[in-house]
Amino acid sequence: QVQLVESGGGLVQAGGSLRLSCAASGSTFSLNTMGWYRQAPGKQRELVAAITSGGSTNYGDSVKGRFTISRDKAKNTVLLQMNSLKPEDTAVYYCFAVKLGRDYWGQGTQVTVSS
Repeated sequence: QVQLVESGGGLVQAGGSLRLSCAASGSTFSLNTMGWYRQAPGKQRELVAAITSGGSTNYGDSVKGRFTISRDKAKNTVLLQMNSLKPEDTAVYYCFAVKLGRDYWGQGTQVTVSS
């Protein structure tokens, strides 16, 4: 089993920045891809960013150029630096991890961007 705990959400004004952190614990050996999805009220969950164990990254189109994902494999932590935030970035952000073909999810952290 893998447990994921997110932190760093909150309220920020448009144009501001936030950094989300996700720490994995438990059976973290062989963790593959880690990253973030988000879900806004009334919308489907969408990919924000992902990073493989080899360091390859993938971003959702709406956050490219504004968000940066990074990973500390030694600490089993993934970070999401969010800059130039917009009101449409308001959502619950969920950390995920993939291990041996199985997905694990965190509880989510709220990010609210005021205009």
